[in-house]
Amino acid sequence: MNSDSIKTGEERAPHRSLLKACGMSKTEMSRPIIGVVNSFNEIVPGHIHLNEIARAVKDGILAAGGTPREFNTIGVCDGIAMAHQGMKYSLCTRELIADSIECMVNAHRFDGLVFIPNCDKIVPGMLMAAVRLDLPSIFVSGGAMLSIAGENGEYLDLNSVFEGVGKIKAGKMSLEELDELEENACPTCGSCSGMFTANSMNCLSEAIGIALPKNGTTPAVYAERIRLAKATGERIMQLVRDNVTARSIINKKSIRNALTVDMALGCSSNTVLHLAAIAREAEVPFDLKLINEISSVTPNLCKLAPAGKYHVQDLHHAGGVQAVMKELAKKGLLDLSLPTVNGTVGENIAAARVKNSEVIRPVENPHSATGGLAILYGNIARNGAVVKRSAVAKNMLKFRGKAKVFDSEEAATAAIYKGEITKGDVVVIRYEGPAGGPGMREMLSPTSAIAGMGLDADVALLTDGRFSGATRGAAIGHISPEAREGGDIAYIENGDFIDIDINNYCISLDVSEAEMQIRRQTKQLKAQPELTGYLKRYARQVGSADTGASFK
Repeated sequence: MNSDSIKTGEERAPHRSLLKACGMSKTEMSRPIIGVVNSFNEIVPGHIHLNEIARAVKDGILAAGGTPREFNTIGVCDGIAMAHQGMKYSLCTRELIADSIECMVNAHRFDGLVFIPNCDKIVPGMLMAAVRLDLPSIFVSGGAMLSIAGENGEYLDLNSVFEGVGKIKAGKMSLEELDELEENACPTCGSCSGMFTANSMNCLSEAIGIALPKNGTTPAVYAERIRLAKATGERIMQLVRDNVTARSIINKKSIRNALTVDMALGCSSNTVLHLAAIAREAEVPFDLKLINEISSVTPNLCKLAPAGKYHVQDLHHAGGVQAVMKELAKKGLLDLSLPTVNGTVGENIAAARVKNSEVIRPVENPHSATGGLAILYGNIARNGAVVKRSAVAKNMLKFRGKAKVFDSEEAATAAIYKGEITKGDVVVIRYEGPAGGPGMREMLSPTSAIAGMGLDADVALLTDGRFSGATRGAAIGHISPEAREGGDIAYIENGDFIDIDINNYCISLDVSEAEMQIRRQTKQLKAQPELTGYLKRYARQVGSADTGASFK
């Protein structure tokens, strides 16, 4: 595929006429045409400034002898969509984004692509499109939001506000204090400031090699971000000249590198869904057991919010993703020979150094010897479940609790706020999976309510849905098979005991197989509500969480 299909030869005169109608000159047509894939909109704080990033990218392309042509795709803000029916429309946009980009690019025959994502589903959706299309491609995100200190000196983020709601319900915070949080938790544009899903995926874009160094951590409001965007625009022209395509960078080995960095950074549990889906697009085998294999030998070097007090700006000033990778290289945990959009992995980390050993721990003195994520297996998660181990209190790594079962997020959240959840409980939220939700909603409201009420070190949560990257505590998601598909999570009853052993990758329901057989034969699954529009098509097409919730 290249732009000659729309501009070269006598038979393309009608096509050139239409390009000229867009103001394109013969000189511009003679150059490589680069698609600038922007996700700008005016409702998402991570995206409201992306026109400035796009302008800088286009300046870089022009400076390097190319012709940029911008088009847009959609982007949902998970924070705004949270805790209501709008969250059903978050994960499902990932497939829409990939499909819409495929349609635009194949119809208009670009020579190369610069992708400008920032938030949760937009980054993986664009990565899926990049490997599907396999053109010369490069990513530059909009960058992270800053975190500023509140009145008590603690640095704030969106999760501070969600947990503040829990504190209000528990009588631990005044309305005036909540208002103070609301005013200061999100002080700038950019993706929310912790190691939540958006920043996790932007950091992993850098680790996998499809973005320039510092893409994952440079704050949105720094002039450095604009310079990075210009450099990205310039760099795509060299990738086009050398025909370095997305799949030559994103492959089995680089995905393994990305997973290793994921474990060291303590990224969002959602990265499991997205890397599985990206691997599928790249035709790379992906087994959840690989995550435990990598996690067992990869030290957790960073505890950024929600696992700790630091934010992405702190990681940036401490040396960024490349400094983390240099630490991992000391143990031989990365393949340094792999190509990136800007030299090899080894060349990129050569000059990197850790500038703050509290933000990025030395590989000899990690937070833990094992990585930030863990995949759990057992009789209620035969195909796996995921937990952000680095954000779990030590006393909760091994836990036995009594089930309190809810068939929706709303029912669980209401019970938490009413004080019906007590120490030693395991909150089970089901029928929130990819097909059952549908849309596999994030559960930041119930986890924040638990944390805000001071129960996050005493209560576990279990769901076939998923958790926000901002979630902390023993929050175990992606239970597969899901309840809608007849997974055994559908047959848990109030009062059942559940055993969780995160370090040994186990989760089990303490109910005999004979009793489970009776329940399977006698208990009916919850009826699926009447669906319309895209959700109806999505529920019919989507696969299980353990395969990335990709379309079947």
